[in-house]
Amino acid sequence: MPKPTEINLHQASHILEIAFDDGERFKMTTEYLRVNSPSAEVQGHGPGQGVLQIGKQDVNITKIDQVGNYAIQLFFDDNHDTGIYSWDTLYNLGKNMDENWKNYLEELKAAGHERPEPEHTK
Repeated sequence: MPKPTEINLHQASHILEIAFDDGERFKMTTEYLRVNSPSAEVQGHGPGQGVLQIGKQDVNITKIDQVGNYAIQLFFDDNHDTGIYSWDTLYNLGKNMDENWKNYLEELKAAGHERPEPEHTK
């Protein structure tokens, strides 16, 4: 699996940009990363136990810590900090971003929630 060569947080635009050693480069919003956190709080403890994340459009990352040689831990300004994002997870989130985001928006709508435009984009 590819490994990151560069990780840049653009706080003003709420974007985490990651370049991988296979030439791939992904720009993922902090909201996207937050609602797809690999934590048990978001994913649940088993299949079908995930918790839909609502109202995260203005969330930002306040800190990034490296975890060994295999992952980073993202600290969000809504106090969520339990997800460990392995290189594989980050790569797959980047590769599948369009499909994952579409599915998230569909899940929100099915649950009766609207997603307002983030404050930082107005």
